[in-house]
Amino acid sequence: MTARTRTSAPALPDAWQDRGDGGPIGVAERPAIGTTARLAAWPAERLHDGAAAVDTVLDALDRQASRFRPDSELSQVQRSSGTVFLVSDGFAEVLDAALRAARWTGGLVDPTVGAALQALGYDRDFAAIDQDAPGAVPQGVPAPGWSVVALGGRLLERPAGVLLDLGATAKGLGADRAAAAAFRAAGGSGGVLVSLGGDLSVVGAPPRGGWPVAVVEDPDRADAPPSQVVRLGEGALATSSARCRTWRRGGRRLHHLVDPRTGDPAEGPWRTATVAARNCLTANAASTAVMVGGADGARWLEETGLPARLVSTDGSVHLFGGWPRSDEAPVDVSAGPSLSLAAASVGCRR
Repeated sequence: MTARTRTSAPALPDAWQDRGDGGPIGVAERPAIGTTARLAAWPAERLHDGAAAVDTVLDALDRQASRFRPDSELSQVQRSSGTVFLVSDGFAEVLDAALRAARWTGGLVDPTVGAALQALGYDRDFAAIDQDAPGAVPQGVPAPGWSVVALGGRLLERPAGVLLDLGATAKGLGADRAAAAAFRAAGGSGGVLVSLGGDLSVVGAPPRGGWPVAVVEDPDRADAPPSQVVRLGEGALATSSARCRTWRRGGRRLHHLVDPRTGDPAEGPWRTATVAARNCLTANAASTAVMVGGADGARWLEETGLPARLVSTDGSVHLFGGWPRSDEAPVDVSAGPSLSLAAASVGCRR
């Protein structure tokens, strides 16, 4: 598939589709890592170099953390009967992010839910899942708990048989990595926005007034109407939803946000949670924690001070941490915690 060529700019790399309007901001998107990657850049002529950089980042992330690629580092760990592994620097960063998020959220976000997701039927790339399989309703498989996993530098310790899923943090980390790489490829000037299925990160100088971001209740649906448009001058934003990535087993509707305490899809009062933070790793982990924790998750979120917009199952909207009430208003991400990565040991062994 060949992408269109923007006037006076190089052709986009293969698989990217130009979505811009010929103005000063270039926009393109492509399928990637089971979702849609979207890149916006200004000046528009920086779009080509930024797209190539995003490709490199997302290919590396897929090779590190995909549950569905047999050649990924994660898949190699999962297949092994061993318990100690020397992993790459990039995969160590992904694991570090997952364990830090687990500790920060009190286990509401837990990378050891791999077996639970498999038991529910999410055992392959989502596009390949049988959306309505007959048979018995699957039983929840509680997660063994993130603290059974330890990471010291590049040395991973994981009990044999514990299956990891890094989806609650890897996409946010990927958005942060991709935005930083695209900005560097653009010469370190102007600004870029990278969105992975609605989890987005911005780097550099934003357009005047900030990047316009449409908050939608079904982030995986391209035709979903926006509920609100806010302006993001820095940082990141992520949305978690119980209305996307759904399937049925034995007549029961299931979704991908698993409560590690039960191994079942979370059944809280929220249908979507949108959180803003200084990086997408933090925003992604927080939005997932709220959905999994339900009312407890909302209380935890309030204590963080992060700006957030939650929509309950009855459609009512609840705002936290100074989230703006009006359209086109800026979101301030300067307050609140931020998950940072460091070469410290994370986790412990029981």
